[in-house]
Amino acid sequence: MAHRVSFMFPQQPTDPDAIVPFGRLVQDIGAERLWLGQSLRIESHPALAYLAGTGCRISVGMAVALMVLRHPYDAALQARSLARLMGKPVAIGYGAAYPAYVRSVQGEAYTKPAAAVGEFVDVARRLANNEAVAHDGDLFSVHTRLPPMDTPKVEMGTGVLRPAMARVAGRTSDLAMTWLTPVNYIRDVVMPAVARGAEGVQAPPRIVSVVHAGVERPGRNPNLLAQHGSISHLQADHYTDMLRQAGLDVHASDPVSGARELVQAGVYVYGDAAHIAAEIAKYHAIGVDEVVVNPTSVSNMYGLRAAIDDLTDIFAALDTLDSSPRQEGDRDAQPQSVAVAAAVDRVG
Repeated sequence: MAHRVSFMFPQQPTDPDAIVPFGRLVQDIGAERLWLGQSLRIESHPALAYLAGTGCRISVGMAVALMVLRHPYDAALQARSLARLMGKPVAIGYGAAYPAYVRSVQGEAYTKPAAAVGEFVDVARRLANNEAVAHDGDLFSVHTRLPPMDTPKVEMGTGVLRPAMARVAGRTSDLAMTWLTPVNYIRDVVMPAVARGAEGVQAPPRIVSVVHAGVERPGRNPNLLAQHGSISHLQADHYTDMLRQAGLDVHASDPVSGARELVQAGVYVYGDAAHIAAEIAKYHAIGVDEVVVNPTSVSNMYGLRAAIDDLTDIFAALDTLDSSPRQEGDRDAQPQSVAVAAAVDRVG
């Protein structure tokens, strides 16, 4: 199987036209798909649907959407609608969000976040795939189905940090998504837990890993880049707990030191494009199905054009490293077309 490599749009969009160059870049550099995080500005589902309206029909995904914002019926409807509009597969990962945010939206946090996400994803996944659902759970009672409609493949998955959520993902999901997660921890903790959760239920879901990266260039400081891309995660107890379990000396009270640790441990991947491509290959070597390159740190410090330059160089290096196609029909495309570059300059 060809190695799948994708990338993230590095903003919560306020201008839908800012997304279009990144959609075109998927086609230009042969990426698997374009991912967005959960946006609280232009919401991510309509932001991605906007691409289809421009004629840019590509595989898309969300990493990760927040379940507190919607009912699983709506989650299925939104995902299936995107697949139909795009005419391409769609992958949506869901997470429980920070407890404080959940309380601010619905009045109380989930008492069992892993179980809550598992229930949500299980119901949404079946609805999105045209199944009739009869479910009475702790959070939802759902006895219905969506009107049948043929669409490209819709995957519903779970954001995974620690073993409990990984086991839930194995039992309920099409994909398990990791974020800011070291290779050794995915191999030794996440993947075995996913497999245990799937045992006797289904084949283990595929692993999708978001990898933060920046290309080494004059004037750049990798520690500052890591801070700009991950400062909120480095202040969160559940992320720092996971990183400590993976062997990093990271504490929520000191995110500056935590960023330096990410760089030293190679969790934030910094170097020339060939080095980044080689680090991505390590994820595939342990069985990760899809690596999602996250250029948010570069975008936050240097802008969208700099992020596109980095992605272009990284995917060119991947072409050199691995001659197997990542997306059929795109191997002969020239990297970073003039149209893409000009569109980025127009928006920003």
